[in-house]
Parts: sequence; structure tokens; C-alpha cells
Amino acid sequence: SDVCSSDLCKLFEHILSVIRPGLAEFEIAAELEHQARRMGAEAMSFETIVASGLRSALPHGKASSAPLPRRGFLTLDFGVILKGYCSDMTRTVYLGKPKTNERDTYQTVLEAQETAVAAVGSGVSCGEVDEAARSVLRKAGLAEAFTHSTGHGVGLEIHEAPRIGAGQTTKLLPGMVITIEPGVYLAGQFGIRIEDMVAVTRNGGQMLTPAPKALIEL
Repeated sequence: SDVCSSDLCKLFEHILSVIRPGLAEFEIAAELEHQARRMGAEAMSFETIVASGLRSALPHGKASSAPLPRRGFLTLDFGVILKGYCSDMTRTVYLGKPKTNERDTYQTVLEAQETAVAAVGSGVSCGEVDEAARSVLRKAGLAEAFTHSTGHGVGLEIHEAPRIGAGQTTKLLPGMVITIEPGVYLAGQFGIRIEDMVAVTRNGGQMLTPAPKALIEL
């Protein structure tokens, strides 16, 4: 999985150099997938999500013919299959200069994501990790805008047990690989999701997707 993770980071770096206003979302997805193949991926783990501008408010906005805006968020959710194992990462970047509320909302999602990553550990229940993310968003009045669970297991399938969701009593065990991916989706405005893969170890969680998470402005 280490190979996987560093590959996703390299893919992300590559796609940052390609992104510019006016390109269609599907062109970004195609370039990402082409580069993944060049780097040795057997396939993508799932259909690449490229959702920009108003479409970033769709939690699973498959890449469309919509052109990237001059100004707005762009969510990239992608993963590759290597040696039979799936990987999964999401980063949200900004085209142009974000408004104060956009920047603040991004910081809140990032704090929720990092708080949940820090909560990962052997013996911790999946519900506790979900609550770590949700409580940060609740304090900011954004809990309603977080419409899915915090994460899921990843392995030979892209979605495996356990589910990192509200009230889930399953305990995390060393060797599990899970995603931590809180998001905020404001219909008619924008959406933000940040996702990492984390391996559960005896003494916490090991980050498998160490690509930058501070807001990138392009």
C-alpha cells in the first residue's frame, strides 16, 4: 500500500500542473487516468470524480463536460488498483481567489478530517472516529451539510467493511486500512471533501496518502 499511496500523491501533483479554467472536467479525469496507467496502475479503483464550481456540491459528481470555472472549488476523488489492491484519495483545490467564507469552510472541513485521522487507533470504535469529524462540523453549524459517513474500509474492493459511520460499534484493529473523508456540500454554492487512506496500527493510524492538504489556489 505504500507504493499506492505515493503514486496517488504523484498523480495529484501531476494533475495540478494540467488544471486550468475552461478545460472540461472529463479532460482532467482522462489525463489523470492516462497518467495512472503510465505509472503502472492496473486500473482505476472507481470512476474518477471531478466536480467543479456548483457541481462540487454533488458528493459523487462524476466528471462531466462542464468547463472548469475561472473561480471556484474543484474536487478530485480518484484511486488506482495496484497488485490487486485499491486506493482512494480526495483533494479539493481552488481556481482563482477564494472568498472568506469559502476559505473558512475549507479550514473547517480540514480540521474535521485531521481530527478524525487523529482519532484512529486500535480498539477505537468506528462511531467514535465518525463523531470526531462530525463534532467539528457541528460546532461550525455545518453538520447538516455532511451527508455521508466519514469513511470505509479499503482493500481488494474499494468499499469494504468496516463503515466509519454514526453509531457504528465495530472496533478498529491493526492491519485495517480505512478512509477518512468528511465533506460539506452546500447546494447552489460549493462543496469540499478531503480524503486520506489511513492504516490502523497498534499505536494509532499511519497516513498512506501524504499529499498536501492546505488549500491550494491555482
